[in-house]
Amino acid sequence: MLRGRLEEVIDLGAGFWIWRVRHPYWKPSDDWDPVVTTTVVKSRGEVFVIDPIAPDDAAKIVWERLDVDPPTQLVVVKPDHVRDVDWFADRYGATAWGPGLVDPTDIPSTRLSPIYPGTELPGGIVALNAGRWGVETPLWLPDQQTLVFADALTERNGGLRIWSTPWDEAGPRHALGRLLRLPFKWVIISHGFPVHGRQAYVRALKWDPWMSDELKEWAQTIEPYRKLLGLQNWPTE
Repeated sequence: MLRGRLEEVIDLGAGFWIWRVRHPYWKPSDDWDPVVTTTVVKSRGEVFVIDPIAPDDAAKIVWERLDVDPPTQLVVVKPDHVRDVDWFADRYGATAWGPGLVDPTDIPSTRLSPIYPGTELPGGIVALNAGRWGVETPLWLPDQQTLVFADALTERNGGLRIWSTPWDEAGPRHALGRLLRLPFKWVIISHGFPVHGRQAYVRALKWDPWMSDELKEWAQTIEPYRKLLGLQNWPTE
């Protein structure tokens, strides 16, 4: 298993921190930042590691912290974020949670207890709906007043954006808008600058979703589907 280089550790509060690793399988053609985020939070006696990706052995600060306060719960937020859940489950014996369906090219050996929108995990953490056919279940951390996402949101040029879902642009915007009913102050994302405030989230809902040229090319293959359902035109940006 390849492991990436640790880029930084950011403390967000007591028992609440993130680490960022350069993804070992990133390619220049990929439409996402090579530095990706893992979130650690202690909630009501449980220690969660969310979308875990393992840094290399040189990342002593990460391993020392985890060894002092070992994870008890692991969460995979999205089917293609299985990443290194097996590594952490084997090392710490933590319970693992994740989607009922995962990427067929990356099936973990660890059994994932399935999570769906509305699932309440130990520690009071709740899985939510981000639209996108329910395949991504962002997490609500009530004690930290924080939402943790996988890929429903991204950061581009300093701004938080909805990541385009060509088969249904309105669904994610609607689902994400409903999350404003929660009293969150912070949003954590996987790709790009990781921590954003509530106002950045509100702005993201008003802007066109982010769509790369590569994604636009792929999306043309479902243009007949979009026309059939009368979906909106592509964003111009």
